[in-house]
Amino acid sequence: MQVAARFDCRSRAFSVSVSLHGCATRFVVGLLLATALGTAGCGAGGSGGTRRLSIATGGTGGVFYPYGGGIARVLSEHLPNTEVTAEVTAASVDNLKFIKQGTSDLAFTMADIAADAAAARDAFKDFGPVPARVLAVLYPSYTHLVTLASSGIMRVADLRGKVVSTGAPGAGTTVLAERILTAAGLDPTRDIRAHNLGVAESVDALKDGKVDAFFWNGGLPTASILDLVNTQGITARLLPLDDVLPLVQQKYGSQFYYRIVIPKGTYHNAADVPVIAVANMLVASESMPEPLAHDITKILFDEQPTLAQIHPQARELSIDRATVGASIPFHPGAIRYYKERGVWKQ
Repeated sequence: MQVAARFDCRSRAFSVSVSLHGCATRFVVGLLLATALGTAGCGAGGSGGTRRLSIATGGTGGVFYPYGGGIARVLSEHLPNTEVTAEVTAASVDNLKFIKQGTSDLAFTMADIAADAAAARDAFKDFGPVPARVLAVLYPSYTHLVTLASSGIMRVADLRGKVVSTGAPGAGTTVLAERILTAAGLDPTRDIRAHNLGVAESVDALKDGKVDAFFWNGGLPTASILDLVNTQGITARLLPLDDVLPLVQQKYGSQFYYRIVIPKGTYHNAADVPVIAVANMLVASESMPEPLAHDITKILFDEQPTLAQIHPQARELSIDRATVGASIPFHPGAIRYYKERGVWKQ
């Protein structure tokens, strides 16, 4: 089950989306509850002049959420009169929609999904272009394709006829999973039995024999996959993806996708596993005030050691790499910070 809760500043109502095995139900809780819980994620001042900001992250079993919680913590501590909250979401696709709707101020997103959003294509075809701007390229997102060692599945093409979780609705994982399947010569709508589950739900389904394999796009290590490989009686297998990478690049863009390895021992794997990577970025609306975007970017790097203590993936946050690999333009406030640091070369 995937649950995402949002507060709409315009209607002053909370909406809760629940997705179970690909079926989504949306509940809206009106003004009374919203008022009781307080205004969240609107970039506006609250009681006593407190400014409240919301970060759209991802599911609790992945990396976006704990990393986003760390960013919320350091921003709350170092931005005057500001309270920042990390919110559980379905991840990249929904996050960018929240940016356009004004219900989130900052968001985690995969670079390929941000490019789709800017061009209003694929998942954003009917939604329209999203005016997001990059603050920093954070770290590479590793595409995990996980099965059991006993499944007989050795490569993507072996998924034909299998039950496969391709990721939660509204997640970038789903988009990339379908692209990988297509590159391997499989029709995602006909050649597999697709389930739409987040990573934690996918792990549970694999343990219970309800799926044969699942896709997950995230950082290292992903907590839910660690739970899987540390479960007694379970021997998991991470599948290599380097054989389909050239076709993915050819069809969907070599500027987004590249080869990377999940190192030996990350998930008790006996050898390095070559997979597909895409950059993860922290973005904001283009309407965010320039001084605020500058200060947020500065705090990210000033507090990088603290973030790295909260989640190891933050060790890869580097001033030298933060401007490399973005798929949409940077925010002017972020550009000013990188120029101050002498690393802006675009």
